[in-house]
This record gives sequence, structure tokens and C-alpha cells, in this order.
Amino acid sequence: MPNAESASANRATRSLEVRAVAKQPSLFRRLLRSRSAVIGGILILAISLVAVFASMIAPYDPIKQSFKDQLQPPSLSHPLGTDEFGRDILSRIIHGARWALLAGILADSIALILGVTIGLIGGFYGGRVDVVVVWLTDVMLAFPYLLLAMIVVSIFGPGIRNAMIAIGIVYTPQYARLVRGTVLSLKEKEFIEAARCIGVSPFRIMFRHILPNCLAPIIVMATLAIGWAIVQTAGLSFLGLGAQHPTPEWGAMLSGGRNYMLSAWWIATFPGLAIVVTVIGFNILGDGLRDVLDPYLRGR
Repeated sequence: MPNAESASANRATRSLEVRAVAKQPSLFRRLLRSRSAVIGGILILAISLVAVFASMIAPYDPIKQSFKDQLQPPSLSHPLGTDEFGRDILSRIIHGARWALLAGILADSIALILGVTIGLIGGFYGGRVDVVVVWLTDVMLAFPYLLLAMIVVSIFGPGIRNAMIAIGIVYTPQYARLVRGTVLSLKEKEFIEAARCIGVSPFRIMFRHILPNCLAPIIVMATLAIGWAIVQTAGLSFLGLGAQHPTPEWGAMLSGGRNYMLSAWWIATFPGLAIVVTVIGFNILGDGLRDVLDPYLRGR
């Protein structure tokens, strides 16, 4: 009788577990329930649509100069005013969304690929390989981000593409440390030991068993890092190491308008607001993804 009661209790427990799993909402529904994810997603979607259809939305050519329209304040013909060369600020901001998203996504992708690969290898193999990874990341993290990016750009030369590469290299240690720590906790799990016992190759274990279990924190960090990369790329352009004249890039627009802050405040104010709104959108979206993907926060 005790065995029968125990078996019945086990079946009831398994039935409850199956029902609990079945009642869990899908990832898409959890995202819709997250206010942060919805607001951030709407902001990023709107900015992305502006970037894609910039040529159709912008009322003027963002590069064409018109000296008769120099330093005009916001008006009906130029809603955000004009700069020192008579170029429409609104048109330049709209086209600048392309460069901002391109810089953020490309720089983040470089950091993601390099950091995940380095952290995965170092955490999985350990020993001297891990020591080299830790030493390399610690040395890179000892430098301020912008200073290290300036050093990299000075090696490759100024330009928006080199600025993206520099930012990608600078943020590589962040991904490497995150992935390494996750791998160290995962590689001792029972399912990894079972994979080793049946002869699964290390490469397959890393990329088929360990990496998928690291995706949640990587996705959250990748979303947040796009905003950081946009700010850092704009900073390099502001210093003259990124986008060059007359590229309609937000950081370069800030640099051009700093000399007119008292007489023509709109030249630098509106590009700065565009950077703030875009970065806030990615940060809010990243917070929403963290709440949805993190199993500890999901249960609250």
C-alpha cells in the first residue's frame, strides 16, 4: 500500500508540473506584458523606421548647403532650424539615425562575436587559456572606454568605420567576462558531464550545449550595449575621430554646434536629444528583456 500511495503521489506531482509548464505564457506574451519591453520596443521601432525611410521622410538634402539660410531658428520651413551652413537640422537628424543604428549594431556585433568566443573558450578549457583570457580582459578594462577607443582609432585612422571597430574592440571584455562566468557554472552540470561521457566533441559541447544556455544574459547585454556603443561613437565623432564633415552624424553635429550654443542653441540641442531618446529606448528595452528572460525576476 505505501508503494501504491507513493506512486500515486508521484503521478499527481508530475501532472501538476505538466500543467504548470503548460500554463506558462509564451515569450511573446511575456514581452507584451512587460511595460518596459513594449515602450522600448516602440521607441526603437519608430527610430528604425525613420532610419530606413530617411530619404522619403527628410524634407531637405542633409548635405546641401544654403548660405542664405544660415543659423535660422526653428520655423515652419525648418522645424528644427538650420546650422552654420544653412543645412536643415531635421533632415540631418533623420539621416543621422542611420549612422547611429549602424554604429550601434555593428560595434555591438563585433564585441559580441569576439567576446562570446573568447569567454567561451577561456571558461570551457580553463588552465592557462583561462589565465590569458582573464589577464587580457583585466588589462583592457583598466583603461577608460573612450580613452581606449581613441587609442584604437589613432592606430587605424579617423573615420566612422574605424570608430565602429574601435568601440567593438573596447566592449569585447564585457562580453568575455559575462560568458566566461556563465560557462564556469555550466560546465560542471550533469548534462555536460553526460555529453562528455558519450564522446561528444568539445566544440559541439561548447556551441550546442553550453552556448544556448548563455543566450538570455547575452541578449540582454547586447540590447543595452547598442545604446552604449551609440554614445561612444558619437563621442568619438564629437572629438573629430569618427564621422567626418559633412556626414550627418549626431556626434559630429554636436561638435559643429558647440560654438553656437549661445547664439544658435538648436544646432547642438536637437542632435543631443536624438541621442538621449535612442539610448533610453535601448536601455528600457534591455530592462524589459531582462525582466522577461531572467528566471529569478520572472517569478516575482
